[in-house]
Amino acid sequence: MRKPFLFAFPMLIAAALLALGGCGSSPGGGAAPNAGNAGNAANAGASEQAGGNAPTQKISLMLDWYPNAVHSFLYAAEAQGYFAKAGLDVDIRMPADTNDALKLVAAGKVDLALTYQPQVLMARGEHIPVKSIAAIVRHPLNHLMVPAGGGARSPKDLAGKTIGFSSIPLYEAMARTMIKQDGGDPDAAKLVDVGYDLIPAISTGKVDAIIGGFINHEQLILDKDGHPVDSLDPAAYGVPDYYELVLAASDDGLKAKRDLFAKFVQAAAEGQRYVEAHPDDALKTLLAHEDGGSPLDPAIEAKSLDILLPLMTDKDAPFGAQDPASWDRVNAWLADNGLLGSDVKAADAFVNLTE
Repeated sequence: MRKPFLFAFPMLIAAALLALGGCGSSPGGGAAPNAGNAGNAANAGASEQAGGNAPTQKISLMLDWYPNAVHSFLYAAEAQGYFAKAGLDVDIRMPADTNDALKLVAAGKVDLALTYQPQVLMARGEHIPVKSIAAIVRHPLNHLMVPAGGGARSPKDLAGKTIGFSSIPLYEAMARTMIKQDGGDPDAAKLVDVGYDLIPAISTGKVDAIIGGFINHEQLILDKDGHPVDSLDPAAYGVPDYYELVLAASDDGLKAKRDLFAKFVQAAAEGQRYVEAHPDDALKTLLAHEDGGSPLDPAIEAKSLDILLPLMTDKDAPFGAQDPASWDRVNAWLADNGLLGSDVKAADAFVNLTE
């Protein structure tokens, strides 16, 4: 997964939505459908058999980044015919830009998008009419990372040190919260925007820590490259235990296609159960759909999947279920940190389709 810039400029977003509204039928301003869509043709017979003479219903999904381990449940649902069995013809697409997904959903150019819980709330704060319909990754993947065996053992040790973050104000707020909660002075830490150069920033010693790196991606790459890091979970230091990845739809889309979206979530849950039972086969399916411009490292993705599976499951709730208390906590924390207006209601930002 890759982290998009959170909404901060209403006029720019409004302009983007107007521009998107004038686009052609291909969401993403040129984003090509993912190669995985070839599987739809293979599943056509199964879909017709399951649905009798009823035609399949098309639904489009925009990924948050290029295909990687976290998306295995989608490709499993496609390959195993779960989408087809539900009467769905799913068009899985990659974003031309990681900022596109929610804007495309809001503009009605794509049905669903994978995004992030805080981003949905911040989008609603900018009057972008989107809702989360399912929690995919139930806990933070973005951790504060420090060199293994170094002088920093907890966030308070970073007072007087330099922390690199990836351009997103949310991540800066997370680092400051963690330091303060741990008893340190957040104003004593120097936060430096390093963009997407998180790995070189910490591996070369340009910064003493990074935030914005994911434990199932950047940490694994750093370890493989001989620069091991320790990760500090933000949920252990004052940041709400938020949903890292959620599935979002527009308010209008939910009014028109709620039943269709519910079928999608149910089929996706079947895909996730298949991944849990057959992780090696699921990984092979994923690797067959890798983006040519962003090749996958099978060893990294296997380790990533091991990390992800327990974070995508709640033994006491169905796959995708969302806790209203989680939305309340994240909403309050964002507002307390000046990232969200007080007029945003957490209850308006999500709906459970698993009930």
